[in-house]
Amino acid sequence: MMPSTIKQLIEAYRSGEISPFSFLQEKLEQARSDDRNAWISCISDAQLQTYVDALREKDSDTLPLYGVPFAIKDNIDLEGLPTTAGCKEYTYEPESSAFVVAQLIAAGAVPLGKTNLDQFATGLVGTRSPWGEGKNSFNPDYISGGSSSGSAVSVATNQVFFSLGTDTAGSGRVPAAFNNLMGLKASKGLLSCTGVVPACKSLDCVTFFARNADDLSLLYSVAAVYDEQDCYARPTQAPIQPVSGSFNGLKVGIPAAEQLAFFGNEEYQTLFAETQTRMKEMGAELVPFDLQPFIDAAKLLYQGPWVAERYAAVQTFFEEQPKSCLPVIETIIGGATSFSAADTFKAMYKLQAYKVQCDKLLSEVDIVMTPTAGTIYTINEVNADPITLNSNLGYYTNFMNLLDYCSVAIPAGFTDAGLPFGVTLFTRAFADPALLSLAKQWQQDNGLVLGVDGRNSASKTMDLLVCGAHMEGLPLNEQLTSLGGVLKEKTSTSAKYKMYKLAGGPPFRPGVVRDEEQGTDIEVEVWAISTGSIGALLAQIPHPLGLGSVELVSGEWVKGFICEPIGIQGAQDISEYGGWRGFLNSES
Repeated sequence: MMPSTIKQLIEAYRSGEISPFSFLQEKLEQARSDDRNAWISCISDAQLQTYVDALREKDSDTLPLYGVPFAIKDNIDLEGLPTTAGCKEYTYEPESSAFVVAQLIAAGAVPLGKTNLDQFATGLVGTRSPWGEGKNSFNPDYISGGSSSGSAVSVATNQVFFSLGTDTAGSGRVPAAFNNLMGLKASKGLLSCTGVVPACKSLDCVTFFARNADDLSLLYSVAAVYDEQDCYARPTQAPIQPVSGSFNGLKVGIPAAEQLAFFGNEEYQTLFAETQTRMKEMGAELVPFDLQPFIDAAKLLYQGPWVAERYAAVQTFFEEQPKSCLPVIETIIGGATSFSAADTFKAMYKLQAYKVQCDKLLSEVDIVMTPTAGTIYTINEVNADPITLNSNLGYYTNFMNLLDYCSVAIPAGFTDAGLPFGVTLFTRAFADPALLSLAKQWQQDNGLVLGVDGRNSASKTMDLLVCGAHMEGLPLNEQLTSLGGVLKEKTSTSAKYKMYKLAGGPPFRPGVVRDEEQGTDIEVEVWAISTGSIGALLAQIPHPLGLGSVELVSGEWVKGFICEPIGIQGAQDISEYGGWRGFLNSES
């Protein structure tokens, strides 16, 4: 089974199960064969060999991202490949890699290339590129979301393990929602923007896309390094108010019904209501929240003078070659010249007033949850009305950087047509670690399988009880994790079971049988696994083990591995040890 997380990949390298060069070469060929317009350029075989040779001189135990393939949005510099910002005439050869890219490579990660984007990172749709429209990972007729379109698609389709995007108005969140991924939009300044083609320099953030919340936390720990060369960089610090990293008891603000916009998408509306129910079941307290001041502040981003920042970023190029831009980009950036300096200051005063009002509202809750986007569109729909539909997609995202908040986009279900839906959790600046903890709990408790692997599983999972070598850290656990299994609970059975050490091995296996008269409680784990993966798992389970119903100490019944009575004939009764781990400890 191929590894699905960074941890699994590195462990496979260390065990010799996978060769770094062979695996990376395979992923590079996969990227070169992409049919969703995810990539603008890929590294050469010679460049890959250079990265692999550098890894051979290192110890995988000291590099947290040893041999992990990743993708870079093509407005972020990578030494050895051109930077285009989605515009062929703008292309330049960077002298060095962006600060964040350098941090990741130093940690062992291997960049496979540069990904497609809405030109000059202006758009939330992924259709504004000379390299082709970014196609959704689940249905190529639909948009991938932008501007970080290729970055999201490359991760969702398992071409890389993570990717870099940027976010000014939602570009690190909307593509995550449309491709069943997690997207971190960290607090401004925590991820350096040195070596990034600016969109709005005072607002821009580098972002991460990943299929696993633990991966997202690891990437943040590696890359959130203070960069003194970035004039907007800020060192990590504690938030003004602490935020809990657990949903249990968390006060979550939910926008009033009249402030929610789904643009006619009733399925998204239903999925958002279902997400609220799941959050309450996890122990959160949902409270009404006034989102209107946030929505009003968001209008300043494109209807106010901040669009002039986009003009300032490419002013010389735009003045010399305005027709080199796509017509929709020319219209947006060209509109900046109508704003005066006085307009800018007036807008800044208005934004500060919103900031005071919004901060006060946010201080009354721990986090706020909104849809990441209120709907999704086909590529043809966006091409027919590019400005209006793009604006609709920014309804819940445009205010975030203006008001200086951090956020994480998390998957939350699928429509009947199999298109992903996601929500965003946001709160005050510098509470990023708490949001990452919440993302992890959300993924675990909901048994989420991300990217295209979750096509038929993210909303269709089941609890599976394991009691032996499939438990966390034991030899067969990888059979679970490689299928997207997520640990939900460590618990025990009711006091009505006996455990036996079965014949055969290695790996050695236990068998659990129900014995209501002489039974005891047995240590077990409950994992969430997609229903579509159960068959693949059972195919690896030999007789006399099978799947049946097991009673937990809580009184709940779950499906789990049990043993046919014939299997315990002559087997060693190890019930007294309380579980497989207890028995293994006694043997050692």
